[in-house]
Amino acid sequence: MNEREAGPLATPEHASHNLAMRVVAALVLAPLTIATAYAGGLFWTALVTLVSIGLFLEWLTVVGAAREIGVTVSGSVALAVAGWYLAVGQTNVSLVVLALGLAAVALLSPQQRRWSAAGFLYAVAAQLASVLVRLDQAQGLVALIFVLLVVWVTDIGGYFAGRGLGGPKLWPRVSPKKTWAGALGGFAGSLAVAAGFAAFGFGKSLPLWVAAAVLSVASQLGDLFESAVKRRFGVKDSSHIIPGHGGLLDRLDGFVAAIVLAALFGIFRGGVDGVGRALMVW
Repeated sequence: MNEREAGPLATPEHASHNLAMRVVAALVLAPLTIATAYAGGLFWTALVTLVSIGLFLEWLTVVGAAREIGVTVSGSVALAVAGWYLAVGQTNVSLVVLALGLAAVALLSPQQRRWSAAGFLYAVAAQLASVLVRLDQAQGLVALIFVLLVVWVTDIGGYFAGRGLGGPKLWPRVSPKKTWAGALGGFAGSLAVAAGFAAFGFGKSLPLWVAAAVLSVASQLGDLFESAVKRRFGVKDSSHIIPGHGGLLDRLDGFVAAIVLAALFGIFRGGVDGVGRALMVW
């Protein structure tokens, strides 16, 4: 779920305007994401790398380290170079580059060393997981679309259930606008995605339901994690780059958590080259 579930203080006009902006942004970004995921290879890796650099820079902005030029440059360059090596299939070299990037970020950050390093690792996790899930030629695209749809439907279901039903807050200290109704609505939506994939023969029903349920919970926890970081530093939005959504961190917090969990599960079952199949075929 996104931070912008309608709360009791939101006026109807503001809520309608916010919803319209969200819909327009989704109509532009969702097809672009799916098309790039379908293309795969260099195109998907390039998009993932650009987004990962954006996540890193927004994280630095949230924690107050964006003015540390050495940190921003070293981390961004490391992610860009690692992205190139990932695109040409040299994963081991990319890991070395990212390790050097982490060392540089930590050494060059005089005030927010731990938070800067954490932000770099967050971006690295998003980059590696997104590439590895798509890497599987047989099932990579299906697995990636599955994760994307689970996250998107969790977000959409959470928004409308939270806005329409209201009720008790999920974790008011961290995210005062999120409700249990929204959490359950998003969870139910993810199960519907799994049922759809099973109906079209992309996997067995029970494993897909389990995967969707776990990924939906991970997505919502990822959103709460990002909200907690912003609240720690007194920041409302990570940026205003996406109309109606805020920044990349605001939009992708759930996806990052879900795709990282999906990649770890896939690696455990199928190795680095079989992540997609391991996620979809049980």
